[in-house]
Amino acid sequence: MPRTIITGLDGSAESRAAAEWAAREAKLRGLPLRLVEVREPLPEPAARTPFPGAAEAPPADGRETAPEEAAAGLRLRHPGIEVTAEQVPGRPHEVLVKAAEDAELLVLGSRGLGGLAGFLVGSVGLAVVARTERPVVLVR
Repeated sequence: MPRTIITGLDGSAESRAAAEWAAREAKLRGLPLRLVEVREPLPEPAARTPFPGAAEAPPADGRETAPEEAAAGLRLRHPGIEVTAEQVPGRPHEVLVKAAEDAELLVLGSRGLGGLAGFLVGSVGLAVVARTERPVVLVR
């Protein structure tokens, strides 16, 4: 299995900047780029609660297609690199640490959408850096 550069996406400006940085690095290294968006499952009571109109309406936040749209944009701006995208259920730091096991490099935004807790380094980024054995780049 060829090594890849992996980028975590969460919709923040920092994660979009990380994806751009990772695309440039992938081109320099001649490696494929894999975008990973982690979706935490809803707690059981909330998951069972029906929302009015949920069956016919697309997701309000537009995130259902966010990784593929991000991948398409990166392919246009950085021709010649292979870009794949996926949504993975789970806890972000656990999924990203697992994904990094087969990566050449993991690239994350320096902070996510976590507010004060993620001011300097996001809580996910901090947890990933503490638990992975692969190089991690944090991009502002």
